[in-house]
Parts: sequence; C-alpha cells; structure tokens
Amino acid sequence: MRLYMQTVPGNTDAPRYVQITLEQDLLGGWTLYRESGNQGGRASLKREQFLERDEAMVAFEKARDAQLKRGFRVMFAQGQEGPYGR
Repeated sequence: MRLYMQTVPGNTDAPRYVQITLEQDLLGGWTLYRESGNQGGRASLKREQFLERDEAMVAFEKARDAQLKRGFRVMFAQGQEGPYGR
C-alpha cells in the first residue's frame, strides 16, 4: 500500500509532502516506510518493521491519521484497500 499526501502550496513556500508505504518483506514480515520533506528539497526516511500484518496496518493508519490532522491532503493512493482504511 502506498499513500502520498501533500500540504496546500503557499505563495512562497514549496509544499511539504509525506509518503507512507507498507510492504511485505521476503520473510513474511511487514515494513512501514515514512518519507517526508519539502517538494524539491531534502527528505527524511523512517522505517519500522512488524511481524504481523494487523500490527503494521494499525501503524499505517495511525501515521495517516496524524498527517490528516496536520492538514495534509491525500494526492495519490495505491493498494488493496483504498486511501482511507480497510
């Protein structure tokens, strides 16, 4: 699953973005990637690993909800269950 979110661009500031990705690894675990930064600028990448899919989905949804509360808007969603949850 992949979710790309972005703030509304200001007059002088580049928009900020967050990309949240959940992938299954080769050993059956799950990895949650959170990338964030300014469009065209530096980005930071954080990675969390989970043994169970349900645990990983809870973390994905929590990360998504936190960004929605901060004013980010969903620009692109890819995955089995759509952008707003299961």
